[in-house]
Amino acid sequence: MDSFSDAWSLICDHCKTKITDVAYKAWIGRVKPANIDFSSGRAVVVAPTEFHKQTLKKCYLPLLTSAFDEVFGPGINLDIITSGEDILEKNSSGEEIGEGEEEEFTFNTYIVGSSNKFAHAAAMAVAANPARAYNPLFIYGNSGLGKTHLLYAICNEVKHSKKNLTPVYIKGDGFTNELINSIKKNTTSEFHEKYRKADIFLVDDIQFIAGKDSTQEEFFHTFNSLYEAKKQIVLTSDRPPKEIQTLEDRLRTRFEWGLIADIQTPDFETRIAIVKRKAELLQVNLPNDVTEFIATKLKANIRQLEGAVKKMKAYLLLKKQEPNITTAKEAISDTLNSDQSPTVTLEKIIEETARTFGVSNEDIKSSKRSATISNARQAAIYICREITQLSTTVIGEEFGGRNHSTISYAIQQVEKNMKKDRTIQATIQDIIKNMRGA
Repeated sequence: MDSFSDAWSLICDHCKTKITDVAYKAWIGRVKPANIDFSSGRAVVVAPTEFHKQTLKKCYLPLLTSAFDEVFGPGINLDIITSGEDILEKNSSGEEIGEGEEEEFTFNTYIVGSSNKFAHAAAMAVAANPARAYNPLFIYGNSGLGKTHLLYAICNEVKHSKKNLTPVYIKGDGFTNELINSIKKNTTSEFHEKYRKADIFLVDDIQFIAGKDSTQEEFFHTFNSLYEAKKQIVLTSDRPPKEIQTLEDRLRTRFEWGLIADIQTPDFETRIAIVKRKAELLQVNLPNDVTEFIATKLKANIRQLEGAVKKMKAYLLLKKQEPNITTAKEAISDTLNSDQSPTVTLEKIIEETARTFGVSNEDIKSSKRSATISNARQAAIYICREITQLSTTVIGEEFGGRNHSTISYAIQQVEKNMKKDRTIQATIQDIIKNMRGA
């Protein structure tokens, strides 16, 4: 790949933390980098169709602009074109960004330390002997500590050493979205076939099915079907089953049938090893003082460690800046300033609340007054206020132009209901926890 393509992967990584997987794959994931010219301050990316281009400009241009600012600093103007339009320079590689990305996640590239060695050993045992070692295997830990890496490592190991077995990977919210679509399109039989025929079923962020009755019902039957057929099940979450408050007891019990393994924050030596390994994979020569500086400053998240190395490679390729303490400080400054926490938008909160209550985003923003929709709307308003601390006026605009009094009333009603009903309280708290950990 050319240098802009390398940097584009960083821009994509930034976008992934700001929007849902579905939105990313539908809109950002299909865009290809074409050219960047620092002398003119212009970057060109290619959208597959005119409709895609217009949607990006209307809905995702601020996100893309912030991503470019994150990687290159202010001053780059973004042009979005379609493949038929004139560009400064074609991307010669022809490689689709993100394609095959999971291939780098193997057991060989996983850095093992005291914080993760138990989970790593359990994952290797499952890959070697599916459904015989630990079933289900439940791995939990905070975001960015390597849970997804282990799931991909299991997939890759099985693909290479047990080619007769079929691994199927899905995220918890993806399972919900596919179920909803299958119901709408009357294709539930195909949905069942896809997941209940898997030899190894891997679900990332299983906590996102909590509180969603239809999804939990479907997952219960999928789990039973696979378990009874002696198929391997591997699940990850940001917390152990007992702490997923709105998870049905029958699922919680099943998740605890096998082995539960946690991943903790990596210690300093492990962080050093992670930075060095990523630099080696990216062919970046990092001096020891730079490696130690990054590992000292970024303590809680492996993705951030790897992101810092990627960013320094981008500086080297695009700005010709050699890795040193100064460039390292620049590479991690935004991460430190944001307190290592991604922005949660009102739209993302509405989407997650809608899924939990079984309604649509449009329902929540509409004037419909059915009990289910009204409860979902009030919950979404409360959560928006709790997480973002935005004014009632700003929140009201997002909810169809509702006024201050309406927003304040919704917040007060949820507060009252949470005091009276522990189920409502647990549901609200679970959504808040999911959003803050997303």
